[in-house]
Amino acid sequence: MYSKRMGSDLSAGQAVTKPPTARRRNPEASRTAILAAARAAFAEQGYARATMRDIARRAGVTHGLVTLHFTSKEQLFLAAVPGHRELPDVVAGDPALLPERVATAYVDRMEKGADSDPLVALLRSAASNVDAATRLYAAMQENSIALYEGILPGEDLAARVELLGAQLIGVTFSRYIARTGRLAQMSPTELREHLIPVLRAILID
Repeated sequence: MYSKRMGSDLSAGQAVTKPPTARRRNPEASRTAILAAARAAFAEQGYARATMRDIARRAGVTHGLVTLHFTSKEQLFLAAVPGHRELPDVVAGDPALLPERVATAYVDRMEKGADSDPLVALLRSAASNVDAATRLYAAMQENSIALYEGILPGEDLAARVELLGAQLIGVTFSRYIARTGRLAQMSPTELREHLIPVLRAILID
């Protein structure tokens, strides 16, 4: 009887002290929280210094959940900040007008917030952390090539996408980082009009 009562008491105690079942998070809510935390971390610390663990802490989720949603810091950065994440909408549409769309989107987003743009982050990271810049550049190129496939024909697609990136990186450095020379002095409209024929030569002609 003692053992029976003891077992009963233990069962009751276990029922009282058993940890509550972990609440299942809404995947979309988790993703939103991670992206918000990432934007804050990248803005405060820069791309190279921000870490996935710090972003997880800010979002109130585990590091594993962050990597489940985003396979790398590079992919998380590209999903969180303006610029690259808008590329699918820019690429979609009439291929003949692609240079106009790319030039317009690039100038608009840089004029509104160049400091948070992936191209600026890439250039700033290259000055202090070549490895981080290399990984970010590779991720940007991989994502861009995947988006342009099916839109632009030709076996040299990867080379053309790389040339496009090199062109925009050069403009970004001159106008938004060094802030000197003729490119820095142009109005946004002038810059766009100068970019269109150059991008057409790379992407279409």
